[in-house]
Amino acid sequence: MSVSSTEIPESVLVDGVDGVAMWRAVEYATVPGYRPLLLDLYRPHDGPPPPVVVFLHGGGWRVGTRGSVGPMYADWCPSPFARLAASGVAVASLDYRLSGEARFPAPLEDVMAGLHWVREHAEAVDVDATRIALWGESAGGHLAALLGLTDPDVRAVVDWYGPADLSALAGDAAAGGISAVDPAAADSREALMLGVAPAADPDRARAASPVAHVRAGAPPFLLRHGTGDTLVPSRQSERLATALESVGAEVTLDLVPGADHLWRGAPDVAAAAFDDAAAFLRRHLGV
Repeated sequence: MSVSSTEIPESVLVDGVDGVAMWRAVEYATVPGYRPLLLDLYRPHDGPPPPVVVFLHGGGWRVGTRGSVGPMYADWCPSPFARLAASGVAVASLDYRLSGEARFPAPLEDVMAGLHWVREHAEAVDVDATRIALWGESAGGHLAALLGLTDPDVRAVVDWYGPADLSALAGDAAAGGISAVDPAAADSREALMLGVAPAADPDRARAASPVAHVRAGAPPFLLRHGTGDTLVPSRQSERLATALESVGAEVTLDLVPGADHLWRGAPDVAAAAFDDAAAFLRRHLGV
């Protein structure tokens, strides 16, 4: 993989929100034999170089694009990205290879490359690459947690309902009475991402689990998870919070009573979840 040096296109002003510029579909990396890896970058149009939030979309590592924060935000205008940029924080939202294209660690390698692109091109897009945070939802939350625990310069991580311990996921689903999915199945989302069911290759499952990478000096984490989640048990976020607390990391665990995956069944949660995430990110990025 190589970080792209393709010429960056001109930015355009975002409709519906004052003072936000956007670079759309910028190629951030190339992997021979695969589609180009793209990002969208939103930033305040004026002022000093802002800090950057790298956003990673969900979709079970199988579907999803850089334009989505989840279905509860599909009709937001301005979008969550534009709103965050209007508050003084640039946002780089990345595509990454999905499980139908490549297996783990490919998606992690891709988002690492995206983070590297932001740092390498910070001057060209006028952002402050010394202040970077991560935000992801579902599969993107899993990748944000992994990236935040492996990159020592990430300032903070927001992880919404992401899997955290793939080895324990099937047991957590069974204990929580979740029968809609079977994480132990050979065709589960986790198995398709890993290339094997987690129980069949514990070492591979562990390598892909954020809890296995928790370290002293980890960045602050905001974990938000619905207790009614029928796809990823909220126990997964509890496991990650416990691991982070054990090394003295700053962690906020917010369990939302009754909320399902993607905040389904709790329509009032979406706005509060965004506001809390934005405030947490601004605080840790010094905005």
